[in-house]
Amino acid sequence: MTSFPLRRKLAVVPFLLLPLGALAACGGENSKTDCNVNSCTVTFDRGVDASASILGVKAELVKVQGQMVTLKVGGQTVTVPAGGDGEQAEGFDVSVQSVTKDQVVVRISANG
Repeated sequence: MTSFPLRRKLAVVPFLLLPLGALAACGGENSKTDCNVNSCTVTFDRGVDASASILGVKAELVKVQGQMVTLKVGGQTVTVPAGGDGEQAEGFDVSVQSVTKDQVVVRISANG
């Protein structure tokens, strides 16, 4: 009879670790990510190939022209103005928070 409570406790462990796994799944190349359950802020380095794996999709910085940023999110390419209204791509809301000569800061969140 003592094995039943132990099995119940062991069954709960994966659910407790799930949020940690979701956060650990964020990462990239020439980028920094700050994620929670349904959104990520990604800081892309400019002048290099920069990408991040976030929320189950790959986000890539394609190009920056002035304050217009072109990104590829999960296979869909979108151009988003810095500080303006965001765009939608692959079921995500994509907005550009800032553009500097060194970095581009983007917020990607699950819509709905």
